[in-house]
Amino acid sequence: MTITEKIKSKALELGFHKVGIAKAETLSVEGEHLKEWLSLGYQASMQWMEKNVEKRIDPKEIVPNAKSVISLAINYYSPTQHSQNSEEGKISRYAWGDDYHIHVTKRIQTLFECIKQLVPDSDGRYYVDTGPVMDKVWAARAGIGWQGKHTNLITKEYGSWVFLGEIITTLELDYDCPMEDFCGSCTACIDACPTDAIREPYVVDSNRCLSYLTIEHRGEIDKKYHDQFENWVYGCDICQDVCPWNRFQQESEHGEFHPREFNIAPKAVELMTLSQEEFSRQFKDSPIKRTKREGIIRNASIVHKSVSLSEVGSQKSEIRVNNQTTSHQ
Repeated sequence: MTITEKIKSKALELGFHKVGIAKAETLSVEGEHLKEWLSLGYQASMQWMEKNVEKRIDPKEIVPNAKSVISLAINYYSPTQHSQNSEEGKISRYAWGDDYHIHVTKRIQTLFECIKQLVPDSDGRYYVDTGPVMDKVWAARAGIGWQGKHTNLITKEYGSWVFLGEIITTLELDYDCPMEDFCGSCTACIDACPTDAIREPYVVDSNRCLSYLTIEHRGEIDKKYHDQFENWVYGCDICQDVCPWNRFQQESEHGEFHPREFNIAPKAVELMTLSQEEFSRQFKDSPIKRTKREGIIRNASIVHKSVSLSEVGSQKSEIRVNNQTTSHQ
C-alpha cells in the first residue's frame, strides 16, 4: 500500500466515513469570495473571521512547505424528528448529542499521530472547526462533496449531515478530483429560509441566519426576526431539512452523536428557568454550551412569547368569528 492508501484506510478504520486529499495551494478564487463576503459585513459579530485571512486562503501560511490537505467527514445523522409541538423548542441535529469537537478531534489526532509514525520527518497541523481553515472549500476540493447553495457541504452518501476536519501536511500525497456541484437549478434551501439569510446562491448573511442568531450572537435579537424563529432555540436545520440530497441520509453508527433525551423536544418554558448549575449539568460536553445560559434563556423566551402571541391571536380570531356568527343568527 502507498502512504496515501494507508492514511485513507486508517481514517476509515477510525470511524471517518469519507476522506479525500487536495493539493495545498492558495485558494485564489475562494479567497476573493471570502474578502467580498467580509466587506459586506456578512460575518456579523464573528470578528475572528476577519483575522488571519491570509491563513484561510493559503495553507502554507499555517504549515510552511505544506503539500497536501487531508479532508475528513463523519456522518452524525439521527432519524429522530423534530417536535411539531408549539410549546417545545427545536435544537439543531448536530447539537443533539455530544460535542463533535471532542470526538472528532480524538479521531483526527490519532490519525495525525499515525501519519507521524509512518513518516517521522513529516510536519503538519490538524483542525476540527477550530482554526483559520476553510474546511468546506477543502472538502469540496478533496472530492468529499460540494458546497450547496446554503453553503453547507453536501455528500452524495450522507447528505449534509457531516462533521468536517482536516490535516495540513508536508507530505506530497495522491490527490483526489474536486466534487462537481450537483445542486443544479434547485432553490429549495433559498426558498425555505424564513429570514432570507441566503441572499443569493452560495452567499449567506449571518446577520439574518437563525443559526448565527441563536448561537453566536450576544445580546438582544432584533424583534423583526422573533416571529420567524419557528421554535428554534439552538441552531436551525431548515435549509438542510428541505434539501433533496438529504433523502440519502443514513443513520450514524456513532452513538455519541445520537440525541440526548432532553435535547429532542425541550419545553421553552423549562429552558427559560434553567439555573446556571442546571445549564452546566444539562449541557456538559454538549455544543449547546457555546450559546451560554443567557443565550438559551433569550432564545427560549422568544419562542415562548411567539407561541403565546400566536395563541392570543387565534383566540381573538375565534372570538371575532363567534361574534359574527352570533350576529347573523
